[in-house]
Amino acid sequence: MFWRGAVAAAHTHFTQGIALYTPQQRRASAFLNGVEAGVICHSYAAWTLWSLGSPDQGLMRSQEAVRLAQEMAHPYSLSFALRGATMFHQLRREVRATLEHAEVIISLTTEQGFPHWMAQGAILRGWALAHQGQAKEGIEQMHQGLVAHRATGAEIVRPYFLALLAEVRSLIGQPEAGLTLLTEALTLADKTGERWYEPELYRLQGALLLQQSSDNPTDAETCFHHAIAIAQNQSAKSWELRAATSLARLWQQQGKRQEAYELLAPIYGWFTEGFDTADLQEARALLDALA
Repeated sequence: MFWRGAVAAAHTHFTQGIALYTPQQRRASAFLNGVEAGVICHSYAAWTLWSLGSPDQGLMRSQEAVRLAQEMAHPYSLSFALRGATMFHQLRREVRATLEHAEVIISLTTEQGFPHWMAQGAILRGWALAHQGQAKEGIEQMHQGLVAHRATGAEIVRPYFLALLAEVRSLIGQPEAGLTLLTEALTLADKTGERWYEPELYRLQGALLLQQSSDNPTDAETCFHHAIAIAQNQSAKSWELRAATSLARLWQQQGKRQEAYELLAPIYGWFTEGFDTADLQEARALLDALA
């Protein structure tokens, strides 16, 4: 459900799983599923909470997933939980925490021989390095991670990873390369039905079109509107906020300050937590400038 964009329904199921979970199930669950059930439910509940607009509650779930995995000393479950926590910090745009968790994943999965999680850790580490100013090393590591990830036969979350690389390409002024990556990501999402990251794919596409040329505002605006519509359909408030901020910033540059404020203020006002996150801080700063 979550992968296909049914975020609210997925969250309901993960919450039910957490409520039914008992510590006595741990060993049997890990044996049957490969990953312990409590770790799975807490990890995915963290992502759904972030998407639904509860980034602080999501952080608690993510931390609990790691704690459960550490407590039972099950390396594969721990790798799963750490991967989930790393992605969660990336969603919150917390570069340092993403880097720290990614390095722990790489160390653990290299030692244990888990190539799938090791590849994902490398991609996330590369994203963090690029955002710390080490773009060349970061991009190289992301490319290596994407190749290793595909070598495992995995297609799930590949659109997300391609989008991260597109974002990094934009950091170093390569919008054309970023747009090519997003085209691949959107094509793959259509093929597999993986929709959870789709709002951000379109938002990034709009941002890269603006970076590519000042002649692209209409196409960029279309992308931002599409991102907002998909996010609203998914009840994904965090994606809606991010896309609305991008559109409001474009309208600000076009002199449409009142329209920008009226777009962004209601979605920002909906939030009751996460005010220390980058997305909410940027939205607040933009609203102050528009006011």
